Amino acid sequence: MFERIPKSPPKIARLTYDANRPLWSIMIPSYNCIHYLRYTINSVLLQALSQKEMQIEVIDDHSTDGDVEALVNEIGKGRVGFYRQTKNVGHLRNFETCINRAKGKLIHILHGDDAIKLGFYEELGSLFNKFPKLGAAFTHSINIDKDNNPLWVSPVMLDEPGVIENFLLKSAERSLLQTPSIVVKRSVYEDIGSFYGGYYGEDWLMWTRIAAFYEVGYSPKILAEYRVHTDNVTGNSLVTGQNIRDIKVIIDAIQEYIPKEKRRVLRRKAKRNYSTYITSTADWLYHRENDSKSALLQVWEVFKFYPSSRTFYFLVKISAKIAIGYKDKETMSKEIGIAEGAITRNHENTPIDHQKI
Repeated sequence: MFERIPKSPPKIARLTYDANRPLWSIMIPSYNCIHYLRYTINSVLLQALSQKEMQIEVIDDHSTDGDVEALVNEIGKGRVGFYRQTKNVGHLRNFETCINRAKGKLIHILHGDDAIKLGFYEELGSLFNKFPKLGAAFTHSINIDKDNNPLWVSPVMLDEPGVIENFLLKSAERSLLQTPSIVVKRSVYEDIGSFYGGYYGEDWLMWTRIAAFYEVGYSPKILAEYRVHTDNVTGNSLVTGQNIRDIKVIIDAIQEYIPKEKRRVLRRKAKRNYSTYITSTADWLYHRENDSKSALLQVWEVFKFYPSSRTFYFLVKISAKIAIGYKDKETMSKEIGIAEGAITRNHENTPIDHQKI
């Protein structure tokens, strides 16, 4: 029986040795994001190495919003490969296809609505060269809106490029990166398998799994762009409350990869950190997105998930604002800033890299 959301890590086929394999595989999963895809592909082509050194391919999950293949052919002019699923398989299975189709030693999964900045591959390539034991490496990233405007920047983890100490325990507390910012050795996926666990949060689980067995590198340079909008997995899950249902599963799954004596404390910290992120997100939904229904759903679900003075405060606060139709422009602007500041300070609390399809 086909599972859209695998309950265990799907196996990745091992590639036999081939001296002609490219170093890089840039795999671009897409689903109904054709209006962002040009920006994404161009961000790669601006710094692409030769075809011998770098594979670039779009893997489309049976999109219905336009002719993705025609767009890829127009932009790529033969440089960018294209593969279309015969049916919609869901983003986890599409990631699995990306990894299995990748021929390179280093795999970069770049969502079809995200992007990278000039120097991304050069920077991470140098990290892998300097620290050969790395299983994965990522850069600093910035969040952008649907119009490519900057929103907030993720926290700096190191002042200089290097290996993050105790990344496993840090990752168990909170998600520390966004997916477009990370590159993983194909051999790592071959060892531990592909993404699994939930519609939302599966990437947080993946980065923690990698950290359980491998060193993880990092550069403080802002070289990746993660797009925040309401038409992706994250946005959809906020509307339905699926994010909180899935995050319970993800946090439990993470416990398998950390020492038993650390699990109780880290599980509680993970739940607290996620609740902090969601309360700030609820304010953002209410004021910036004018989505009072989703804002109320989020604060109610997160209060049940992690009852605390903070989650109760936000539950009452959002409920009261909705009840009186509170939308004072000056205060709204101020609170958006507060909410975004909280997200900036607690962005490492985001338990996934909000996966996108």
